Amino acid sequence: MGEAINGDLAVRAVADTTVMEWTPSPSGSVWRKRVHLVGPPESGQVTSVVRYEPGSSFPAHDHPDGEEILVLEGVFSDEHGDWPAGTYVLNPEGFRHAPFSDPGCVLFVKLKQFPGRDRRHVVVDTHRLEWQPGSIPAVSYKSLYQQEGFSDLMRLERWQPGADLGAYSYEQGVEFFVLDGAFADEAGTYSAGCWLRLPMGTTHHPRSAGGCTLYVKRSGLAYLRSASA
Repeated sequence: MGEAINGDLAVRAVADTTVMEWTPSPSGSVWRKRVHLVGPPESGQVTSVVRYEPGSSFPAHDHPDGEEILVLEGVFSDEHGDWPAGTYVLNPEGFRHAPFSDPGCVLFVKLKQFPGRDRRHVVVDTHRLEWQPGSIPAVSYKSLYQQEGFSDLMRLERWQPGADLGAYSYEQGVEFFVLDGAFADEAGTYSAGCWLRLPMGTTHHPRSAGGCTLYVKRSGLAYLRSASA
């Protein structure tokens, strides 16, 4: 039987990973904090913060329905290269690797949420990207992934201190992971390490008194299974 963590896509889901306990993975030196899981514990759709201890590794494995990684700390590696903090990786369906970390690392990871063998393999050093002006004053962004034929759009966003986005709607839903600073809406405040998912059709009023930097994924809920389905 499958399991579920924040598996109902019709409701707002929030998790503060800074207060969660690390739980073990099948590799004794790789730990995780799961904020979303639908399906079998080791092969379902999952969103996690993952920590590799120094010198840790994972056996070679495939990635059905793809994998997304944002390196938060340290250096993440596989046989294809070394990816330091600030690297964004999208490994498409059919990708295979044997990951490891010599110095250790912390990652934001999504598994089995990117179907389609036509997706590009993407590796981006976000530190080398320039911030682009957004459609809302006080918001700038760095594009991580967008591809014709797929609805999901991933990017980093930087909200300046005092940013007020007004009433903002997400017809196809949205996910945030706060990398730095904090923002608030009418339902709560979300600081660094917080994950937030809003259902399709949600409207809220986000603002940031001190500024923040976020990972943002728009229109990705179409590729998720609901625990109630």
